[in-house]
Parts: sequence; C-alpha cells; structure tokens
Amino acid sequence: MNTVVPRQRGPIARFFIGLWTAMNFTRRLVMNLVFFALVLLVLGILAHDDTPAALQSRTTLVLAPKGRLVEQDPRDPLRRILASADDDASKQVVQLRDLLAVIDAAAKDPAIERVLLDVDDLTPSGFASLHEVGAALQRLRASGKQVVAFSQGMTQGQYYLAAQANEVYLDPAGYGLLLQGLSSYRPYFREGLQDKLGVDFRLFKVGQYKSAAEPYVRDDASPAAKEADLFWMNDVWQRYIGDIASARKQSPDAVKAGIDTMAEGITRTQGDLAQFALQQKLVDGLKTRDQVDDLLAQRGVADDNSDDGFREVDYDAYLRRVHRLLPALPGSSQVAVVVAEGEIVPGKQSQGTIGGESTSDLLRAARDDDAIKAVVLRVNSPGGEVFSSEQIRREVDALKKDGKPVVVSMGDVAASGGYWISMDADRIYADPSTITGSIGIFGLIPNFSRALGKIGVHTDGVGTEPLAGAEDPTRPMDPGFATIIQQVIEKGYRDFTGGVAAARHKPVADVDAIAQGRVWTGAQAKERGLVDAFGGLQDAIDDAAARAKLGKRGEYGVKYVERDASPFAQLFGGGVQSRIGVMLLQRSTLLHGLAEGLAPHADDALRQVEAQLRPTGGAPVRAMAHCFCGGVIR
Repeated sequence: MNTVVPRQRGPIARFFIGLWTAMNFTRRLVMNLVFFALVLLVLGILAHDDTPAALQSRTTLVLAPKGRLVEQDPRDPLRRILASADDDASKQVVQLRDLLAVIDAAAKDPAIERVLLDVDDLTPSGFASLHEVGAALQRLRASGKQVVAFSQGMTQGQYYLAAQANEVYLDPAGYGLLLQGLSSYRPYFREGLQDKLGVDFRLFKVGQYKSAAEPYVRDDASPAAKEADLFWMNDVWQRYIGDIASARKQSPDAVKAGIDTMAEGITRTQGDLAQFALQQKLVDGLKTRDQVDDLLAQRGVADDNSDDGFREVDYDAYLRRVHRLLPALPGSSQVAVVVAEGEIVPGKQSQGTIGGESTSDLLRAARDDDAIKAVVLRVNSPGGEVFSSEQIRREVDALKKDGKPVVVSMGDVAASGGYWISMDADRIYADPSTITGSIGIFGLIPNFSRALGKIGVHTDGVGTEPLAGAEDPTRPMDPGFATIIQQVIEKGYRDFTGGVAAARHKPVADVDAIAQGRVWTGAQAKERGLVDAFGGLQDAIDDAAARAKLGKRGEYGVKYVERDASPFAQLFGGGVQSRIGVMLLQRSTLLHGLAEGLAPHADDALRQVEAQLRPTGGAPVRAMAHCFCGGVIR
C-alpha cells in the first residue's frame, strides 16, 4: 500500500501564504471595525432627542462664535462635523444668517436674561456684514437684555461689535486694542518677474481705475488706483468712527483725536494698550475673564456645575435650539434666497465659489419651483470671469420674464462681476459700506519667451497662417494677436456698460463716467444711481415678498436654495446636531480618517485664479471682471 505524503511547501511559499492570511485577517478586521463604528454613529444619531429641553429662567447666553464670518458655509456636511469636533477657530466658519438668528431669538426669549459677548475668535469679513450684526445687537439691547462684552484683545472689526454692548471689559494683560484705520497695500511683482526672471505680462484693460492686475505690470500703485482707493476707504472709515462714537456716547472728533495721537497716548501709558483703551473710553473697565464670570454670577444665577460659574447656554447649543424650534414654512408661497459668494469662475463649483453653471442651476431651480414666488440674490463677490457672470445674469433675467421678482442684497463686496450679476435685478439693496462698482474689464497674458531664453530654451516652428499658434506663451506676442485681444476686452467693457445702462435706465455715457473700473462704497454708489436703497438681507426679502404680493412677514416662507449633499454626506451631516455623533468622531481616529477621505476638497484661491486666466474654446483670452478691493478690514 502506497501512502501519499503531502507535499511540503518551501519557506518562501510559507512566508507569502502567511502574509496573505494576515492581510486578509487585517482587512476583515478593519472593515468590521468601520462597520460597527458606523452602526454606533447611526444609532447615536437616531437615538438623539432632537427636542431641546426648556431653558431655565435667568440664563446667560454666551455669544462667542468661532471662525470666519461668511454668507454661506463652504464646507460639505462631512467637513462640518469634523470641524465641530475641533476647537481650532481657524477651521470654523460662522454663517451670518445663523449669528443673526441667534441674536434675534435671544431678544425674544424670556429665559435669556443677559448676553456675554466674546468676539475674540470671530474673524469679520467686511463692514457690511458687521453692520448687520451690530444692528441685531442693538435690537437685543432695545429688548431690555443686558449685553456685556469681554475680550483679551480685539481687532477693529471685532471691536465694532463689542462696542454695541452695554459694558465692554478688556483683559488688563491681554493684547489690547488699536484703532489704526483702513489700508490697501499689495506686493508688486514687475521687477521680480520681468527684470529678474524674464517673465513678461501683457495687460489689456478698459477703465482708468481698473487696477486689479497692476501688480504684474507695475512696481507701485498707479495714481488713479491710489485716488480711487483712498476715496472709498475714507468713506468707510468715517462711518466706522461715527458708529463707534455713537455706541460709546462720544463725539466722532474725540474718537478720531485719540487715533491720531495714539503714539503719544501709548507713550504716556508706558506701552499699556489696555490702559490706553480705557483712557480713550473705548472700554468700561479692565477685568480678567474670571472677574467677568464672577460679575455675571452675581448679576445672574450662580451655578457651580457650569464651566463659568453661572447659569449659561453657549452659542452652538443655542443655535441648535433655534434651528429645531423654527416653525415650518407657512403655506405654499416662498421667497427663495440664493447665495452667490466668492470668486466667479466657470463651470460647477462648490459652495463658497460662484460657478457660472452651478449658480445658474440654483437660480433655474428657483424658477422651476412653483412654490417660489420671488427670489433674493445675496451677492458677496469681488467678481471674476465675464462669461460666467453673464450666464448668471441671464438666469436673473429669465426669472423676471417668468414673473418672479428678483431683488439683490449686496453683502460686504459686490464689485465688478459681482455687480454684473446684480445689475438686472428689480431692486438692489446695499449697506452704505458695501464695496461695489468696479465696472471694468481686463485680460492678463503671461509670456515666458525671455525667461526660457535665459536658460537656453527657444521655440520655433511653422504655421499655416500668420496668427496660428499666436497664443503660445513661449513665443513673443504677435502685434496682430495683441490687437485682437484688446478688441475683445473693449467689447466686454461695452457689453458691461451697455448692460448697466439698460438695467439702470441711464445713458451709456453717464454709466461710462462712473464706471472706468472705479470702486465705490454703497453710499457712493447710491448717489450715482448704481444702488437703489440701503438695507440688509431682511429688507431685500421683505421687498421681494411685497413685489410678489405674499403678505406680511410670517405669512410666507423663506427658503435657501443650495446644492444638495449626497445621501451619505447628509447622514453624517445630521450628526452635527448630535452630541453622541461628535463624541464618536472625537474619539475615533478611524472614523475621522474615513470621513476626511470621503469629503471633497475645495479649490484654493490659487487654482481659482489659474482657472480664470486659462483660455477656453476659441477665445484668445478669458475676459475678467474682477476687483481686488477687499481685505482692508483688520
């Protein structure tokens, strides 16, 4: 009888078989862990009670929003829940509509006795949005609620909000407070690019004051740019001083005198910025946070179980209450709000960037929705690509032709392309400090032939026609091609000014006189007929509702038309409202990595500029209606 002896595997075979078995085990283990973690997260979300418990009486609202103040959260639901598990304020955003909703709800809430305002982690974006928040804080005070502000150190924008409080306290050892004024400085690259590197930029533009691309072709700001910038900045700054003086019960002259003699004043306090702010009556006292907490415990209800020693509810918790307690949309008639925030670039873009196609899709969705009777376009944009702006404007016009009124509400900036998409609205609202105008067009073409020549690289070849391959940036620019580009830019300017003239019922010559790429504040724009009225988002909503004959506020719904998240993202996004979901993310590196990998990445500003400058189709240049007129707030 023959016995079959199993074949013995060699050591190499046994190694790889063992490795494969271990990998399979690891894979199954990881997938099971992910599965059970997801199940726990979903169960936590489902088990969470969305009905907020009643607040106790005499509660203090700790109004301490963290992050950059924006019109629309650019993050998808996955990134929102990740950010909610992170205390880093630089990763957070605060929606203007949410902040206003919290303040106005607190004004009507009998359980809220007072508000502690802490703006240290809030990054303002512009003065128009600050005015809206400031007005809400004034309504809060008018309702009888005491507002106490505390800061370790404030910027000018943060102080604008703190100044609206009944009392303002500054930490004596903190970072202080300096009101320095507004500025607009940019680096200029001509010498470095052209003289040092041999990279030439050819600027084509129409508009004496259209200075957006000057840094590429000059070593300093042009006299026209300085004249225009100083004109609108002085208007904004004088209004800022007036508002601060009114809030602090001082004269504007007294506030300005303290700013103008700041060096001498701080010398007298031996460098003590907090003491200087106190001497200038910008704050009411110098206290540490513990001292302010003790003060609020004495005035309110002491609570040893609270982090701050008094009965309180924080901003995030109160915002969740406001969202959950919002009434259902009444009736079938709604005013839609479409937010257009960020650069205007081609195609479909995520929130925080205006896509020619994606923003048009939102407006088209509002047009196709029978429940929507009117539309408010909230614009906060420095502009961008011309054709994408025109795509959006056409949808505004289509809404009007379908009988749905369109009202524009300008935010901090609605300039250049931002004005292009606004001009055909039935009415345009702006804040007096909104930055708008900048009606002008430019194109910027780089050329690398000299730069390549410095390292011994040259381009040569043949073409069937004189202008064949003329757009090649490695060859010197053909004069005929330059003529074509300038003609394209001039046509864009004629289209822009002609569109404004038709929309605003003005002669083209009158529009040209106030165009030329010049930037205006909302107040200056209203004087020149580019804006119809002063007001915020709610004023625009009221106007749109009145035009559609929807009745009084509360008799119609307000619906934000935004891009829908995927079902998976919506599932995770719901976890933002759940403390259990947040807790699981905070403690699960595996879930954190999973969500991070699935979340789409937003394009950064460099890619947006690159996309704007990249020619498409048969166009020799991508015409731009862009204004580099933001970022002066500090």
